[in-house]
Order: sequence, then C-alpha cells, then structure tokens
Amino acid sequence: MTRKVIQVALNGVTGRMGYRQHLVRSLLAIREQGGIRLDDGTVLYPEPVLVGRSEDRLRAIAERHGLPRWTTSLEEVLGDSDIDVYFDTQVTSAREPALARAIAAGKHVYTEKPVAASAAAAFALAEAAKTAGITHGVVQDKLFLPGVIKLRRLVREGFFGRVLSVRLEFGYWVFDGDGTPAQRPSWNYRAEDGGGIVLDMFPHWHYLLEDLFGPVSSVYARQSTHVNKRWDEAGEPYEVTADDAAYAILEFAGGAIASVNSSWAVRVNRRELLELQVDGTHGSAVAGLRNCAVQHKVSTPMPVWNPDLPDPLDYQAMWTDVPDNAEFDNGFKAQWEQFLRAAAAGVPFKWDLFAGARGVQLAELALRSSSEGRRVEIPA
Repeated sequence: MTRKVIQVALNGVTGRMGYRQHLVRSLLAIREQGGIRLDDGTVLYPEPVLVGRSEDRLRAIAERHGLPRWTTSLEEVLGDSDIDVYFDTQVTSAREPALARAIAAGKHVYTEKPVAASAAAAFALAEAAKTAGITHGVVQDKLFLPGVIKLRRLVREGFFGRVLSVRLEFGYWVFDGDGTPAQRPSWNYRAEDGGGIVLDMFPHWHYLLEDLFGPVSSVYARQSTHVNKRWDEAGEPYEVTADDAAYAILEFAGGAIASVNSSWAVRVNRRELLELQVDGTHGSAVAGLRNCAVQHKVSTPMPVWNPDLPDPLDYQAMWTDVPDNAEFDNGFKAQWEQFLRAAAAGVPFKWDLFAGARGVQLAELALRSSSEGRRVEIPA
C-alpha cells in the first residue's frame, strides 16, 4: 500500500476551534484511522505543521500529540516547498493578509470563516486563488451535521411540497465575564478586532440556507448590542463595540421567506442551540445539530384558538424523529477529508473561496440593511 504524505500548516491552532475541531478531531483523527484511501489505492496521510504566536503553547500541543514541527514564523512555512496546504483559523482581522500571502506562495488554502472583513476583500482573495490555479476551500461544517443531513434528505425527496417559510433560531447566553468566565473570547465583542455576530454567523447562515433552499435574493436585518460591558480573559472590564445579536428576514429566489434570529444574549428553550423549522404545503420539520423531527400534513393537528380553556393538545408529542439510518462522522473531519482529496489531486473544491465570499457579502449587506433601515437586494 502506497502512502502519500500531505503536509498541512495550521495557523491559529492554539485557539479552541483550531485545536479541538481541526487538529484533534479532524487531522489527528484522520491519522488515527490510517489516512484517507484514494481511488487508486494510495493512502493520503496528513502531516500537521503547527503555526501560531505563542512558542510555549505550540510546544505544549506538539509534545502532547507527538508532532515534530511547529513554528511562530508564517514566512517559514510559506517558504517551505514541502508544505502543500495552508489552513487559517486565526482571528478574523489576521486572516485576509495571511491567506493572500499563502495564495501568492502557491499553497492550496483552506480556511475558517469569515474569509475577510469585507466582501470586496473576500472576492479579491477568491480571484487571486483562481488565477494562481490552486485548490481553495472554506469550512462549511454545518452542512455535515446529522440534523442538517436529515433535513437535506427531506428537501431533496420532496417531503415539504412547496417550501413556504424557514425559521432559524441560534444562540445562547454568553456570560459577561464578571464573576463567571465568558464562554467566548473577548475579541468576539470588539468590532476593531473583527468581532460581531453578523460577521461571525451570517456566513454560516448563507451557505446553510443556500444549500437547502437555493439563492437568497434579499435581506432585511437589525443588529443590536444588548450587553454593552464585558470582562476580558484577564478580568479587566471593556466596552463592547460589536453587535451581539441580529434579527433578519431573508427572501429566497424561489419565493420562501426565512426569519433568522442570532443572539449571544438569549437563554435557550429548545432542544439544541441551533434549530431550523421548515414549513411546507405537505409537511414540516424541525432540525438541529443532531436531531430532526417531522410532521406530515396527514398527522397535523387542528388547533382551535380558545384562550379561556387549557389547550388539550400535546404539540411536541405529535412530531416524529427522523431515524439516523447512517453513521455520522465529525462534520469538520468529513469536510477535511474531501478538501485533502481535492488538494492532493489539484482539482477544484465544491465549497471554495467564492462560496466564502458570498457569505461575507450577505453579512455586509445585512449590516447595511441595519444601518439604513431598509430591505437590501442581493446580487445574483
């Protein structure tokens, strides 16, 4: 059996997402399973090279997992001809220049979102990658979640009939850091560092909703900063300069309408932190990260509005969970395997930098809608 090593530089691996999802649960998990078997029988084996700013943290991670290479020098890895792929999971403000340098160095690039802080910059990166002839991709992990896979199956098989509306609810209470530590880093709440829930989450909503229901044609949004003061990792107070909640109405080219609520200042009363309810002429579904429940038109109850009496219907009990019917791998790992296959073959990747740029474009237009107080059309 022939083994082909593909060297991957991971920048930002000392962060929670970079370490847990991309290094441990993706690349190291791929190594533990023996690599990725290609169609010709070759086994593709990723070799991570850790990149970051903290020598101590990089060294600790490398020693913990027996990884031989780590560096604080981006120039070193981009100048190394043995490095095949550059991956970026840094803070948003540092991502665009690093990606531009990796593309110029001829590396295949794979990146977290948002690709850049502006749509113009994101599309410029995509054009540069196209000109360079490299394989380029953007993490779109939620497409690989069990609940979304089940929901996609329902859409593809026509379960809903004509889709009428979508309701997306996302968020949870992020502690302000005064006494109880915050679950998210403080830069998320500073606009000058690329923070804000619109820029963070709307690129996710774009690829998720576009994949399920087609192109989004317009957006009306209202951003807000509900919690104005927070405490950072050192326990120091700071003024919040970024939005921590956003409420939007999206219209699809096919006629359906979505209401999208995103908030880090909301307490959860639903099965999962992310839920989508889809209503159609023939049936409805509520999908989360792992679960998906359905109600067909033949089993839809007939409620009668009567506030003077207790409602006799147990609405939750009238939904049926969609069974797994398959083995579900970690979503990040599943997409990593697809990207590494594409990079090894030097072929285009389905979820490329142009897809990432369209996500940034939606976020940018949502922010414009909020500032101008109007509905904004999205270019086709």
